[in-house]
Amino acid sequence: MPDIFISEEKKEEKKKVKENTPVEKEVKEILGKTLIKKDKKSLIASYLRNPKGVDFEIKDKKEKIELLLRMHPITNIKWILVSIVMIFAPVALKSFPILDFLPGNYRFIAILGWYLITTSFVLENILTWYFNVYIITDERIIDVDFYNLIYKDISSAEIERIQDVSYRMGGVTRTVFNYGDVFIQTAAEKPNFEFLAVPKPDKVVKLLQDLMIEEKQEAIEGRVR
Repeated sequence: MPDIFISEEKKEEKKKVKENTPVEKEVKEILGKTLIKKDKKSLIASYLRNPKGVDFEIKDKKEKIELLLRMHPITNIKWILVSIVMIFAPVALKSFPILDFLPGNYRFIAILGWYLITTSFVLENILTWYFNVYIITDERIIDVDFYNLIYKDISSAEIERIQDVSYRMGGVTRTVFNYGDVFIQTAAEKPNFEFLAVPKPDKVVKLLQDLMIEEKQEAIEGRVR
């Protein structure tokens, strides 16, 4: 789960706008400094280049976010189809006397329980997709793994510690929708980073390579000085 929120600069630019709605405050209390962004495009975007008004908890003041990634939206099709089946399952069961042995009130409770399970399934998958993000800044890469509302895992590595970058994109679906897996080898505490099923993997690799070159050039210039 990404620790992302409206940056202080963005808030200052919008003094006339109410800082946080009650809903945003409640979400922040549950998730920490979570993803609260005013940009409507970011609600479903999986490839955000130079996102505006976005910040994260461990970000340095001078650090610039170059790219924010999520898994491609097409990867949600599987659980969406399962959710549709779960929603209409009680209707289909009317043709089969599976619950006829139960009194009417108990049948109602059973169906209500089923829809609660369905709702939980849908929300879990939405949150997992939305809050599992990969962030590339001008200084480092960050992998945010969201497991549930109370547990997350954040790993990061500086750009200068990246040793190799590659990507894999195979299959008809991945080729048509242009998404794949980006693999990053580093000399950091976590040696391997995997950006799975992200859009435009070739551009992601190109961006990382450019950042690596810039870091090397800055290091050389620093030594010369």
